[in-house]
Amino acid sequence: MPLFVFSLMLVVFGLTTGEFVIAGILPDVAADLAVSVPDAGLLVTAYALGMIVGGPVVTVLTARLARKPLIAGLVAVSVLANLGSALAGNYAVLLVSRFAAGLVVATFFAVAIATAVSMAAAGRQASTVAKLTLGMNLGIILGTPIGTFIGQHLGWRATFATVAAFTFAALLLVLRHLPAQPAAATGSVLGELRVFARRDLRLAIALTAVGNVGIVTVFTYIAPLLTDVSGFSAAAVPGLLLVYGTGAVVGNFLGGWLSDKALMPSLAGLLAVLAGTLALFWLVSGNQVAAAIMTFAIGVLAFAIIPGMQTRVLTTAGTAPTLAVAVNASGFQVAAAFAGWLGGQVISGGPGLRSIYLVGALLTGAGLLIALYGLRRDRRPAPAPART
Repeated sequence: MPLFVFSLMLVVFGLTTGEFVIAGILPDVAADLAVSVPDAGLLVTAYALGMIVGGPVVTVLTARLARKPLIAGLVAVSVLANLGSALAGNYAVLLVSRFAAGLVVATFFAVAIATAVSMAAAGRQASTVAKLTLGMNLGIILGTPIGTFIGQHLGWRATFATVAAFTFAALLLVLRHLPAQPAAATGSVLGELRVFARRDLRLAIALTAVGNVGIVTVFTYIAPLLTDVSGFSAAAVPGLLLVYGTGAVVGNFLGGWLSDKALMPSLAGLLAVLAGTLALFWLVSGNQVAAAIMTFAIGVLAFAIIPGMQTRVLTTAGTAPTLAVAVNASGFQVAAAFAGWLGGQVISGGPGLRSIYLVGALLTGAGLLIALYGLRRDRRPAPAPART
């Protein structure tokens, strides 16, 4: 792996840890700030809204900046926002800090992925995405449980401070090893935006948003699900997040390999299996052994769908891959924002905490329908050439 790819992967690790670690420290944040767990879940929504807004807006505004200073600036904003989270004196300030942290992430991912894919061999785009997103997997398998452990022993503020320090160190490596690259866009902003007139691209982005909302809803509330439903102690949560992250690493490379072989058929199949697995988790969640096994399984499947979804966007985006990937990242965060709100509704005013698994299965089924529609469009016969 080239050093510049490795350094970008480390940034991805830091950003992913900063995003997902809230799942492990959610009860601690709620208790310290004297808010309910559903209200604390809105911190996930705030981060997601930052990505939703920042994805298209920041990408368009920075499209003509050279990639190295652009990446450096984006990562610096993330570092400052995580420091702000660590220093937040109340719930409102923490909400604003999480929103600010999310603003730059979609554009960073878009620039990093588009750069890596542009250097990939033909037919290896999904595998290349999988290599870069290894940082995301490691953020789950190592960063989230380590951050949760730090939060439980040193306080949740120490978790965000650690994320900021690590991401800053990764930024220094990026500045040293990333070669200078020209801006991603050279045409007009209107020309870049015209890419969204393509139905297949819009479907690809919808697939990301809808296909992920079920599993993101489950993961947002994974800590209380494991403790209150499955009966694990709070001290066991970091270890179970490590189990989830191990599955994520397996799923990332499995998904990249399957997507290179057969993109849409593999995506449809994986979504179908994920929906069934979440439904099974609902049934067996009261058994600790089964719950631990299912935690690994949903980690595999949650990340197996990501390389294919990213590749689908890239292959339908044409001449505007960076903007398309940024908007796709915003689409994922639409799922995360909805997940934070929906989970709170299910817990406080709905059928209860355990039913989040079943809700996740039903929502994943909706994503499967979009994947099947896209597969059907791909299999339509090409139109006959016009007669002269």
